[in-house]
Amino acid sequence: MTSAERVVSKVPEVTLIFWIVKIAATTLGETAGDAVSMSMNLGYAVSSVIFIALFAALVALQIAAASFRPFLYWAVIVATTTAGTTMADFADRSLGVGYPGGSLILLLLLMTALFVWYRSEGSISVNTVTRPRVELFYWAAILFSQTLGTALGDWMADSNGLGFEWGALVFAAALAVVAGFYFFTGISRTLLFWAAFILTRPLGATVGDLLDKPLSQGGLDFSRFTASAVLAAFIVVCLLLLPQRAGQHPGEAHPR
Repeated sequence: MTSAERVVSKVPEVTLIFWIVKIAATTLGETAGDAVSMSMNLGYAVSSVIFIALFAALVALQIAAASFRPFLYWAVIVATTTAGTTMADFADRSLGVGYPGGSLILLLLLMTALFVWYRSEGSISVNTVTRPRVELFYWAAILFSQTLGTALGDWMADSNGLGFEWGALVFAAALAVVAGFYFFTGISRTLLFWAAFILTRPLGATVGDLLDKPLSQGGLDFSRFTASAVLAAFIVVCLLLLPQRAGQHPGEAHPR
């Protein structure tokens, strides 16, 4: 197939470095979201409004960009994780729906977003994110998946009594299972991508809570601002030393 028959995506190629940066970004979302809502005492509602506005502004820049830009793309991802953190906490705690109720609502929202995307475009593969309308579907699904992941992480670590360490291990093990399906089965790569994308969020949520929660709650009691700064620096170093390229897909065909 010639290069002319390939279409460049607006999102990065899914490689090992993609997942490393994704986990760091989700952990940053947890610590930064908690820093604003808790350490700065702004509350979940106000913090959610701030992060949703930031997310909307960054998405507009991302859609307006003519090509894939790694720092802009990951800035939007971090915005979805911070917004997801405060939105999930607002639903679970301030609205009183609890972790199970919040997780169910967010799962339904995510499934609805993916269904509408599929009905409109015939595929929910991230390699087809080449046009503004598809980008809108993509980022809506990303936002809901990040918020769902936060609720799942809190539910597993807090309500089920596993604690942050065991919660992180459970989600890491689930990701290992998804990786096994990827390497040893013929299950749809698109399905496995979304499963892994959702699972990295609760993994990041539990690791973030492990870093910044008080010792009395099973955390390491690191400063939320310090942890966020270290994670942000790690992401920047990864993007500088391990450059990412845009994903591609063959013409207008829709991969699995």
